[in-house]
Amino acid sequence: MDVVPDGDRMTVSMWGELDLGSRRLLPELYDMLALSGGGVDLRLDAVGFCDCSGLNALLDLRTRAVDDGKTVIIRSCSVAVERLLDLTGTRELFTDPARTERPAPTARPDTGPPEESSQDLRAEVAQLRRAMQTRPTIDLARGILMASFNLTPEAAWSVLVKTSQNTNTKLHNLAQDLVGTVRGSTLPQQVQQQLSAAVAGASRPDEAAACPTGAVEDGD
Repeated sequence: MDVVPDGDRMTVSMWGELDLGSRRLLPELYDMLALSGGGVDLRLDAVGFCDCSGLNALLDLRTRAVDDGKTVIIRSCSVAVERLLDLTGTRELFTDPARTERPAPTARPDTGPPEESSQDLRAEVAQLRRAMQTRPTIDLARGILMASFNLTPEAAWSVLVKTSQNTNTKLHNLAQDLVGTVRGSTLPQQVQQQLSAAVAGASRPDEAAACPTGAVEDGD
């Protein structure tokens, strides 16, 4: 990520992949937003991959900007980002109110026969819609784990994924069951055991702060 002041705004150029790990960039992005007078301009031409987790991070940044009376505008983006904005209907949230043109994507590579591309696109749309529908429940379940066991956001996500895999339970179903415990329901014994095991192996904020950066990276 590269940051360049531009008048009362900050221009942020990103490259690589925007996925679950992109949430680690939010504290720095929040700082850039706070230092700006009007908001943040994003240059995402070099982002080769972007999923719902990456988009959610951008949406969180926009929410913070709106609360501060500022804006987050995507000035240019790659095909991967362009497609995700179109499929989720979130493009207009990152456009400049004073301008109507769309962010210019990079050239779209040859993706094969039209029929195959169309089928892939429909499958991707279905997956994204399911992800957007189940995200609130999953985020709530992750928050419950963070509050109950003093976990970092990344550790709580890891606990959910490991428990889902070890119990052969779909992630959103597991999240619904966890949310249900707040209302008095109980988890199946197998799920309780696997959840406890996953929590025992998860890192907590105080542990992460005590570990040198190199040790954390080696552990990953």
